[in-house]
Amino acid sequence: MLPQDPVILLSYINTQLRDNYKSLDDLAEGLDLPQDELQSICDKLKAIGYEYDKEQNKFV
Repeated sequence: MLPQDPVILLSYINTQLRDNYKSLDDLAEGLDLPQDELQSICDKLKAIGYEYDKEQNKFV
């Protein structure tokens, strides 16, 4: 289960991207996240000012 707090979620997702996945799509596949749940994660992080950057492979 993913963290519900947006700041903790940010830390968790960025750590996973840094340590285990080459892209956001790889993370979604690896964690078996459906597209709507991935979008929900992106929306939560956008609400606190973070968007995914492909070049850096993290939310900035």
